[in-house]
Amino acid sequence: MNTALSWIKAYVPDLDVAAQEYTDAMTLTGTKVEGFTCLDKNLEKIVVGEVLSVERHPDADKLVVCQVNVGEEEPVQIVTGAPNITKDSIGAKVPVVLDGGRVAGGHDGGPLPEEGIKIKKGKLRGVESFGMMCSIEELGADRNMYPDAPESGIYLLPEDSVPGDDAVRILGLRDVVFEYEITSNRVDCYSVVGIAREAAATFRKPFFPPVVTATGNNEDIHDYLKVSVENTDLCKRYCARMVKNIKLAPSPEWMQRRLAASGIRPINNIVDITNYVMEEYGQPMHAFDYDQLAGHEIVVKCASEGDVFQTLDGQDRTLDSTILMINDGEKQVGIAGIMGGENSKITDNVSSMVFECACFDGTNIRLSAKKLGLRTDASGKYEKGLDPNTAEEAVNRACQLIEELGAGEVVGGMIDVYPVKRGETRIKFEPEKINKLLGTDISKEDMLAYFEKIDLGYDEASGEVVAPSWRQDLLRMADLAEEVARFYGYDKIPTTLPSGEATTGKLSYKLMIEDMARETAEFCGFSQGMTYSFESPKVFDKLLIPEDSELRKAITISNPLGEDFSIMRTLPLNGMLVSLSTNYNRRNKEVRLYELANVYRPKALPLTELPDERMQFTLGMYGSGDFFDMKGVVEEFFDKVGMDKKVHYDPKGDHPYLHPGRKADIVYEGRTVGFLGEIHPEVAENYKIGDRAYVAVIDMPAMTEFTTFDRKYTGIAKFPAVTRDISMVVPKAVLVGQIEDVISQRGGKILESCKLFDIYEGAQVLEGHKSVAYSITFRAKDHTLEEKEVTAVMNKILNGLKDLGIELRA
Repeated sequence: MNTALSWIKAYVPDLDVAAQEYTDAMTLTGTKVEGFTCLDKNLEKIVVGEVLSVERHPDADKLVVCQVNVGEEEPVQIVTGAPNITKDSIGAKVPVVLDGGRVAGGHDGGPLPEEGIKIKKGKLRGVESFGMMCSIEELGADRNMYPDAPESGIYLLPEDSVPGDDAVRILGLRDVVFEYEITSNRVDCYSVVGIAREAAATFRKPFFPPVVTATGNNEDIHDYLKVSVENTDLCKRYCARMVKNIKLAPSPEWMQRRLAASGIRPINNIVDITNYVMEEYGQPMHAFDYDQLAGHEIVVKCASEGDVFQTLDGQDRTLDSTILMINDGEKQVGIAGIMGGENSKITDNVSSMVFECACFDGTNIRLSAKKLGLRTDASGKYEKGLDPNTAEEAVNRACQLIEELGAGEVVGGMIDVYPVKRGETRIKFEPEKINKLLGTDISKEDMLAYFEKIDLGYDEASGEVVAPSWRQDLLRMADLAEEVARFYGYDKIPTTLPSGEATTGKLSYKLMIEDMARETAEFCGFSQGMTYSFESPKVFDKLLIPEDSELRKAITISNPLGEDFSIMRTLPLNGMLVSLSTNYNRRNKEVRLYELANVYRPKALPLTELPDERMQFTLGMYGSGDFFDMKGVVEEFFDKVGMDKKVHYDPKGDHPYLHPGRKADIVYEGRTVGFLGEIHPEVAENYKIGDRAYVAVIDMPAMTEFTTFDRKYTGIAKFPAVTRDISMVVPKAVLVGQIEDVISQRGGKILESCKLFDIYEGAQVLEGHKSVAYSITFRAKDHTLEEKEVTAVMNKILNGLKDLGIELRA
């Protein structure tokens, strides 16, 4: 929204402030000023000149030499080529920029130079010229703001202008136009009156709103017009007044200037009055040709589905049953709150007209404008949600201007359909809570003084602040606190820490586990990946999952983006393998990725309750590294989260997407918490991965119950360790894990560690067997071990290994 400072001063006459000061102060009190334009920028030494004589230039047919009275002892000589300066121009008053002065731009109306154009005396075709007469474009304005300006030539000032006076002031260019960014909840500030009220409160100046006087002859509008509103939900109020004996003419200069500064092109007195009131009160208006209203009746109701209506811009609009229309006794004549119809427009032959001033539902206007692709100044204001109480004052103001400008005869009375009146808003006034919220110590009296400046009343008996209906944003104590803060001064409010009980934020236990998973993966060289939770049913075939597998029981999405995104994943491998495949086919030689994401497993199909959403930690890699590297990453993670007991690996797990000889379930304390292994070669081929790929999937809810971040200090060992190396002949069917279980179970309290250091298969070992060698370390915490203690434990271990068919190697 744009407003000229001169228009604001019409209601705050004592306002005397510089443009930047106004900008800063208004912004601090909540009315944000985006920027401003000084209309007199680069206009220097420009005065009123009276043309005394006009002579033909001796050496140029298109130039004339003028003597001009500029209020000094001697006239100045000016050479000009303006086509409208002739011998008939003697006595005309024109703007003249003197030697050393400056104008805003050129006569061609092109972009204005930043520094303007400096005018110096000189010679034109041998004749001296001591200044320049100005077109309206050279003064930085245009014909929208000055419609009486010639298309090409010098602008002519009023005849009563005095030579030597400030021509810029006479033209109304000693003004500033401000551009505001108004928040949608401050509907009252979408008007000049609302902005002026805020300016008066900000600068502590008296505010004088327009005084609307009674208008109308002795007739009664009800004898001329009938109005009915069928949809009162979408039309909260409808006011109508009538004017006859219309006299179309240009509006006065002051009105044209104010409208032009707001970006509205002046047209004629009737149109300008409706636009003027819309800007002044923020209340759109519309005028109908009374003689074009069939039956002299107005009916407000919704359109029928498929209706076609031609608007003032000549376009046919297809309507639906949600669009509110203004109708006469036979036909539609306007789209409510948006635009009138071609069939009821005001023409030069109008003699009587009806002023409409209504309050339509903002949401409906916004949706209707969007459907029609037709957004207007009026719809832009209506969609914010206007105050119905403003409609009456606005239409009366328009009628007052009609009479003041002699534009017609106002018929007495007003038709007012207002079924549910909007009243004041009452809010409990609690100064203590306001101070506590703001962190201030402002007295009750000061708060009430702030409220008084913006027309908020106070009911001492009930202890309530009374907000007028146009302050629709004031609903609760926090809103009152904001009013106090902005007029007390946000810059005066001290910086304080929040008060209350001291609390310390921290991550939940679940998030701590997830963070440790990320930290471990990244420490081991993995990068985080993110994949879709939506998948295609075809992934089950790519992963070789049997038809009767529970994993195929996936949740189907009711509105999928396509078949490739039609189900929720039950297994995290597809996304990981797609990512590995993408990297492989882009020739990345070595890739390690991890992901923490949910899988979605329905408890029953069709869905009768929410599915089981399980967070799974997925690792995938190809390039350097093998099954045992992946196993090491898993064990590193378990160690970081306090799972310090032995992890078991069961190779019998049913995972058809893994290599049958290089896979295992991850078992901890008898519970399966995940799996790892090499991707099945056929699956790798399905995903176009031409290298061995390895994955590990850990079910986070299953393993979290075994985790702990409690760490117990263990002192440094004081006594020496004893080491025994054993080499065994082991049946190939026996797993290393089984051997370590026996050593762990039978090693007792003095067992410190066991480490596999050799596996050998060859001609020197019995067929069907392998040679396995371990280094076993013993240590006691409270004494030095004796040989007999170590021997006794070693015998227990060897006896246990015999049960697995294991013998010491000779």
